[in-house]
Amino acid sequence: MGLRFENLDAETRRLMVKEIELDAGSTGFYLSNYLNDGGQQRWPELLRRAAAEGDDDTLAASLRGLFRGEVERRKPSGGYTMARVPVTAPETLSQSQFNMYYMRALAIRAQTDGKTLTVYRARESANPRPGSEDMIGTPLDPDIVLEVLRRTKGVEPDINIPMPNSGITVRLS
Repeated sequence: MGLRFENLDAETRRLMVKEIELDAGSTGFYLSNYLNDGGQQRWPELLRRAAAEGDDDTLAASLRGLFRGEVERRKPSGGYTMARVPVTAPETLSQSQFNMYYMRALAIRAQTDGKTLTVYRARESANPRPGSEDMIGTPLDPDIVLEVLRRTKGVEPDINIPMPNSGITVRLS
């Protein structure tokens, strides 16, 4: 089950597509090493389509069959081993990247409208992480959120913002 995006409307979608196009024309996309060659090739198109007319669930569904079965992983003791790609990889990638572009779009809207962003739970969780729960209700500066997400593509940002698999995102406030 995907995230519940409270501000996913036509304007947010327009800005998400604009941010996707910005990445396509400059710094590139985050490409999961779990995606197979076909998945990496189709990723920009599928992401763009989901932003324009779908959501993280439709993106995950469109990615089925586009993941590797195994990936090479470094062992703590040195050397490499083969590890199975999790069956949840389509949902995890879709939620994290769709949510990242959603937050970027909302940051732009907040800048334009003189608003802030507030963290909320977008997916129910039977066992929410304490760090995620602590963030709920936290106001975020849209300028900082936009800069960090553009720079990091949502991968290990250096500020405390909603992360993949956390079940949280932001709303305009």
